[in-house]
Amino acid sequence: MNPKDMMKMKPMLEEFHERHPKFVEFFSYAGQSISEDALIEIGITDPDGKKIITNMRVEPDDVLLFQLMMGMLR
Repeated sequence: MNPKDMMKMKPMLEEFHERHPKFVEFFSYAGQSISEDALIEIGITDPDGKKIITNMRVEPDDVLLFQLMMGMLR
């Protein structure tokens, strides 16, 4: 990721946290459970009610990436 884009993201993440505090709190709490072999499932329901759901099994190489991403939300 471009360093300039990362700098732009910081205030956007802060504003996101203000708008959606429960969402960020959920990820902060859930992030503690992300370990090898954990199953992550995410879903989106559009305004028409159509659902899209996917999941992934966390592999050893994924753990550090998730830890770094969780650090960005703090």
